Amino acid sequence: MEKGQDLAASGGEKGPEQHAIDVAPIEVEHGDGKGDDVIHAGDDTEKERLVIVEEPQKKKSTRVAALDAFRGLTIVLMVLVDDAGGAYERMDHSPWNGCTLADFVMPFFLFIVGVAIAFAMKRVPNMGAAVKKVSVRTLKMLFWGLLLQGGYSHAPNDLAYGVDMKEIRWCGILQRIALVYFVVALIEVFTIKARPATVRSGPYAIFDAYRWQWLGGFIVFVVYMVTTFSLYVPDWSYVYHLDGDVNDGKRFTVQCGVRGHLDPACNAVGHVDRVVWGINHLYSQPVWIRTKDCTFSSPETGPLRADAPAWCLAPFDPEGLLSSISSILSGTIGIHYGHVLIHFKTHKERLKHWLSMGISLLLLGILLHFTKAIPINKQLYSISYVCFTAGAAGIVLSAFYMLIDVWGLRVPFLFLEWIGMNAMLVYVLAAQGIFAAFVNGWYYESSDKTLVNWIQKHVFVNVWHSERLGTLLYVIFGEILFWGVVSGILHKLGIYWKL
Repeated sequence: MEKGQDLAASGGEKGPEQHAIDVAPIEVEHGDGKGDDVIHAGDDTEKERLVIVEEPQKKKSTRVAALDAFRGLTIVLMVLVDDAGGAYERMDHSPWNGCTLADFVMPFFLFIVGVAIAFAMKRVPNMGAAVKKVSVRTLKMLFWGLLLQGGYSHAPNDLAYGVDMKEIRWCGILQRIALVYFVVALIEVFTIKARPATVRSGPYAIFDAYRWQWLGGFIVFVVYMVTTFSLYVPDWSYVYHLDGDVNDGKRFTVQCGVRGHLDPACNAVGHVDRVVWGINHLYSQPVWIRTKDCTFSSPETGPLRADAPAWCLAPFDPEGLLSSISSILSGTIGIHYGHVLIHFKTHKERLKHWLSMGISLLLLGILLHFTKAIPINKQLYSISYVCFTAGAAGIVLSAFYMLIDVWGLRVPFLFLEWIGMNAMLVYVLAAQGIFAAFVNGWYYESSDKTLVNWIQKHVFVNVWHSERLGTLLYVIFGEILFWGVVSGILHKLGIYWKL
């Protein structure tokens, strides 16, 4: 998995409103003691809380913790697959069609961004100010995305920095989140006058009440499907660059001349990126090099086959333009889950709707995949992939909501909550390796003799006499557990990183 390939989420508790990974505080009130819920989106300093009335004049405040736990789980998965995926490549991204553990990370983040937007934009007193806030936050995410994944940062192992502007990567995780947030949030802002205060009863009333959001999702669906299956993909070529490799400097030509193909070589997603960004600005280490067409070691990395096709070494961006347009649907489904939480009055109603929709989406994605109509494919962000992962996200959120907010089993999930509250900090310092790079800057004699490398080798690898198992244990205890403790301490101090 490319470094830090996924993130997002909702509000903070004590700290100010967090973004890029945190969007807005959530407040659910049972203020009249009769069980009717009214959910409000607070300002930047309000706490996200669930207010439960025990008596008409007494209120008890707790967090809607399921959202933080969900976000924390996604961050944990991202760190796990990023740093242990090299040792256990079967958990890394699927080489092409299919879905692995790593392939859930990006859509989970976009889903929780959508949920959070529903609360952040619950009330928009000033439309101009809301548009400005959305635009500024979008620009912040774009800036951090370019800085962390554009090629400027070489963390954690390379202590150098800087990027050749001829080869800077314009796409990335935060850039995709920025696009999804910008589109979904603006639709929510501009439809404020059409937004109902209450939703009438009926299984489809919630869809009708927010029909403009679903219309936006439908337009996205049409644009993606029409472009994917009708755009002509001509032949294309590239020059491979890797110092010391036998193919360094060699030009390869890929023959296409087709429409509607979903294979690695001739799909519309790659063609759009090559035309819009230029092939030198795309991700240079795509996972398709692990396909059976390219190596006999598939799905793990191995030497190229002698008869490997020309596209095996070609650049391809997993966060490209057309696939990012498709990913807006993940945010659209997420905001629907947020609307359900706002308007549905009981736990039973919310869980019934969430689970029925989640299971339906999951089954639809599986049906499209196994009938080979539209394979599940993260690299293309196919419609079946949207349905499958959004359905899984809905089911996981429902499970967290039931365990934590309904049954009150909060303590076992505090670790995930803490990480979820400071998701941006963990993403930058852990997933992007900035903290490890800082530690590696203090080396002894040579740059490979650092505290990070010493701990990984002597505390984990040598003890277990296994490079793979040692790497996995280091990621679990030396990274995930470490950052969970740090996040917990920062939470107790009321310190949160926001954009």
